[in-house]
Amino acid sequence: MLLRSALKAIIAGAVALGISAPALAGTASSNLAVSGTVNANCTVSTTTVAFGTYDTLSAAAKDATGAINVTCTPGLVWTATASAGTGTGATLSVRKMTSGENLLNYALYTDSARTIIWGDGVAPTATVGNTGTGAVQATTIYGRVPNSQSVPIGSYADTVSVTVTF
Repeated sequence: MLLRSALKAIIAGAVALGISAPALAGTASSNLAVSGTVNANCTVSTTTVAFGTYDTLSAAAKDATGAINVTCTPGLVWTATASAGTGTGATLSVRKMTSGENLLNYALYTDSARTIIWGDGVAPTATVGNTGTGAVQATTIYGRVPNSQSVPIGSYADTVSVTVTF
């Protein structure tokens, strides 16, 4: 204990007299460059437009909705187009679900009034789009099967290709 107290006294005395530790010989510095790149990117997924059971004798059209879900780099402008589908003779304005050789007409729209046909953006069709936020942006797609189509019993389906351009 006595030795420790003596050492503290010597250090305190040296500090009081202005004795300091030896100075460093010099310094050197540099800058570290940091860089990175953010690429433009988007992903797309869809939810099914499921019409359910269609009544060929009904005077009313059968409506349904689905969605496309697009996630893009923030600030990136994107546009989504749709193909005519895979049904024989399908067009953007009259798409065709198939059951074997049988065809059931339908259409896809960008608006709830079902007046603007979703397609490639060439008149009379429109595209959907937005500016990316980095989060999922869901866009509702509106479908309609016209009334009074004379088609046989069956399970009808189609596949529409969705393309997001950015």
